[in-house]
Amino acid sequence: MDLQKQTAPAATELRASDADRDRVADILRDALAEGRLTADEHAERVEGVLAAKTVGELDVFIRDLPAAHERPAPYLRAPSRPAPVAIPADPDESVVAVFSGAVRKGRWRAGRRIHAYALFGSVEIDLSEALFEYQQVVIRAIAVFGNVEVRVPENVSLRGTGGGVLGNFEVDTLDAEDPEAPVVHVDGWAVLGNIEGRPKRGKLVADILDRVQRKADKSLRKHLDR
Repeated sequence: MDLQKQTAPAATELRASDADRDRVADILRDALAEGRLTADEHAERVEGVLAAKTVGELDVFIRDLPAAHERPAPYLRAPSRPAPVAIPADPDESVVAVFSGAVRKGRWRAGRRIHAYALFGSVEIDLSEALFEYQQVVIRAIAVFGNVEVRVPENVSLRGTGGGVLGNFEVDTLDAEDPEAPVVHVDGWAVLGNIEGRPKRGKLVADILDRVQRKADKSLRKHLDR
């Protein structure tokens, strides 16, 4: 039996994802702020972006804009360890659980160094809604017959260095697209205990998003004041 070869679809015929639409929408928003598009043109193109089914259909809306032809900046991975001069020797905050539980979550300011100790207890450090005042944050975790759980937003970088003695040390490696995004380093040891670091799905650090929005608003105001 003869098998017919199936030709892979061209790149322009690939189905567009939500990330593809967001990328094109960002380019259109910047073009509006720079005065390359009128408000009506921007609204019309955004409507077309939302209805587009393929990557090729999306490219039509930005074909005449410079951003569509720019080469992406080289991707820079976050360092595996923080710069020594960036992190103080003493902790800005300590979270301790001895035969108990301790939780740090919600809207709080994350320092450069946080110590977490779980002795027959459980510590939860949730950075998904935290305010990052520093780009590098170190969480030093020690779990002895206990558990330390670290959760971070999806748009930061996450690194882990440590191990377990009859225990578990598991930190997901996460790379942020924004080179200015915070980098959270989790290090420590789990002795008959558990240390975990994970992204919290659907959570984004607001500081980065706010900074991007402020930049766009500033460019738009500058254009309107001309």
